[in-house]
Amino acid sequence: MLEIRPILYVIGVMLALLAGSMLVPALVDAADGNDDWRVFMAAAAVTLFLAGGTIFATRQAEPQPFNIRQTFLLTTLSWIVIAAFAALPLRFADLGLSYVDAYFEAMSGLTTTGSTVITGLDGMAPGILLWRAMLTAFGGIGIIVMGLAVLPFLQVGGMQLFRSESSDRSEKIMPRATQIAANTGGIYVALTLVCAVAYWLAGMSAFDAITHAMPTMATGGFANYDASLGFFNSPAIEWIATLFMFLGGASFSLFIMAYHGRPQPIWRDGQMRWYSIVCAVAALALAAWHTLQNGAPWAEAIRHSAFTVVSIVTTTGFVAADYTTWGPFAVALVFALTFVGGCTGSTAGGIKIFRFQILFATMRRQFFGLVNPHGVWQATFNGQPVPPGVPLAVTSFFFLYGLSVMAITAALGLMGLDFVTSISSAATALGNVGPGLGDIVGPSGNFSTLPEGAKALLAFAMLLGRLELFTVLMLLTPSFWRG
Repeated sequence: MLEIRPILYVIGVMLALLAGSMLVPALVDAADGNDDWRVFMAAAAVTLFLAGGTIFATRQAEPQPFNIRQTFLLTTLSWIVIAAFAALPLRFADLGLSYVDAYFEAMSGLTTTGSTVITGLDGMAPGILLWRAMLTAFGGIGIIVMGLAVLPFLQVGGMQLFRSESSDRSEKIMPRATQIAANTGGIYVALTLVCAVAYWLAGMSAFDAITHAMPTMATGGFANYDASLGFFNSPAIEWIATLFMFLGGASFSLFIMAYHGRPQPIWRDGQMRWYSIVCAVAALALAAWHTLQNGAPWAEAIRHSAFTVVSIVTTTGFVAADYTTWGPFAVALVFALTFVGGCTGSTAGGIKIFRFQILFATMRRQFFGLVNPHGVWQATFNGQPVPPGVPLAVTSFFFLYGLSVMAITAALGLMGLDFVTSISSAATALGNVGPGLGDIVGPSGNFSTLPEGAKALLAFAMLLGRLELFTVLMLLTPSFWRG
């Protein structure tokens, strides 16, 4: 039988930390003279009360190590529960949001998706804006730790490729996660602070710099203005955002190595090279199209194109210009990039670069095998043979990802949404990208006008994509519960 007390205990601790974090926007609102500080205090009180009850009811004298099944359940349940309580300030505030709206917004922040149902951001109370930014920061750190320490042990979608041989036992998942969190936290906070200072020097106010730096490094896409970063109309801010979004989409394991005196893997890593090449080639192609088709000056075209490509590939979702007005090639390219994603061990969502590398290596081996049936061809990754089970796991992930996009698109169509809105909403939610295509959910719109059923489904799709599909869907199989 699956022992859930340790799971509930950890979730209780997480909720207690979440309640404490609500005091920060409460203090900001109180200092600003805004009555929303009461909203955060009330939400913190409710969250802390339930967290305390959970902790005391489930604590154990001798903590037991987590097994694989418990880790699967903890990973999914923690994201669901934390989003449920993180939504409380958004629901209690005078924003006119239903609980489904608030949950959608909270899940979007924690999964670093960046889709929003809130309008009128330009005049919103600072506490709410800060809370949205903080949710992306919480999600960003959690995603990195999960990608580096948890998913490789769960062997989700080929992630076992990054499994550390020095910690090759499931019961070491949590200690290893603690070690990685300690290493990652310092680097993550340092990069966020550097990004905030750069924004401030480029002309943002101190508050805007801090609240935009958090979703930039988290590749979360929440901005303080309805026009996103386009509000500032600043080339310097756009280039800063492009740089730090790119860093957010890179593997933090490489940054950890560099911090410990081994920077060489950053430029030797195959995944990092593919990631850089995809961003560079797509940005140049989009800039050339924008210049030739629309007559945009090259400097402006390359700036907006690099920003857009990096924002989409890293699944950040910031917007500086409405790329849907650039013509059909721009729309098609951006939609294709929605599926790519950044490196594993980053804050980016999507399919991830390494899976395309594995699929390409497998396809190449297949071609060589057809030409020379008697030859022996080995698929490699970073110069090392790919373990036997990885190609099948990656292929299964691609199949399940495509099937999920089709199923969510069909379900949204049944709710009355047009095809462009349905398929782009499904793709952007599952890839944790942010904006979709079309007049409703495109870069100039948001998700506020969608039916509540569609918002609930898309919130589930965000979770599904963020946790790499199998982690969530595994819980829906009877064999999981039978053990």
